Formats: sequence, C-alpha cells, structure tokens
Amino acid sequence: MRNIAVLMLIGLVVVAAGCQRTNYRPLPKPEPLSPAPVGTVQSGQLSSPGEASGFPEAPADAGQSQEQFETAAAGAPAVTREALVGRWTISASGSNCDLFLALTKWTGGYRAATRGCSNEAALVSAWDVQGNQVLLSDNSGNQFARLYKSGEESYNGTTASGQPVSLSR
Repeated sequence: MRNIAVLMLIGLVVVAAGCQRTNYRPLPKPEPLSPAPVGTVQSGQLSSPGEASGFPEAPADAGQSQEQFETAAAGAPAVTREALVGRWTISASGSNCDLFLALTKWTGGYRAATRGCSNEAALVSAWDVQGNQVLLSDNSGNQFARLYKSGEESYNGTTASGQPVSLSR
C-alpha cells in the first residue's frame, strides 16, 4: 500500500513538472510611446475685478425672466408624457445629475427620482405635463421647475426661484 502511495506521488510530481514552462529568452522591451500632440496655449493677464468682462449682466428683475419664459413656452412644441419617460440629465444651480421619469402615478403627477444630485434638484420626486410645459415637483407637491421643449432631446426652463434649469439626453 505504501508503494502505491509513493508511486502516485512520483507520478503527480512528474505530471506537475510537465506543466511548467521555462523560457530562457528575455522578452523584448516595448517601444516607447510617442508624446501626444499639444495645442497652443494662450497666456495673458487677467483683467482686474473692477473692469468689465465679456459676460452679460445678470437679469435684475426675476419678473422679467418669468415673462421671457412665458413667451418662449407659448411657442414651444407640444410635449407628451411618453416622450419624457426614461433617464435625463438635469442641470440646475451649476451642477448636473441624473433624473429618471416614470409613468407611475405619484403625488403631484408621475414618479420621478434623482441620482447624484447635491442641490435642490435632489428633492424632485414628481413630474407632469401641462399643455406644452413639463412641471417638476418635490414630495410635498411644491413646484421645483417649469420647462418647455427647446430641442429634440432637450428642455429648458426656470426653477421656482427663477434660476435656469435644463433637461437633456
């Protein structure tokens, strides 16, 4: 019995030795990567904070931007709920995050959920369509934003506080 165990051990060692590979030739070194092309870099002095910049002035009256919104929304194309279902990127308060719209009935319209939002857009939990406008609301039914269709896969509008907001795919 002991002889059989020794023979099996020797056989196992021979089989395992046959599985090993020894290569005495060193691998060739890889070719160095060529550097990526770099465009031109502009340099210059920044204007002092008191000087006028190339940016337009912020609107002084929130009512005026609301009036502009009403005018733009009046000429916007029709919106259907079915076209809005799915994942969107919402841009509000200088940040972007995901907004998911579903046709599940919910307080304030239909179910909405956000992911990765760190601003007030994180509170959006409901949506609905009224005429040619998309309404986004929080779980208390407070309106967060009104948007109108501005392109094939984009909607623009304002939040309840008058800040710009957009949806895009």
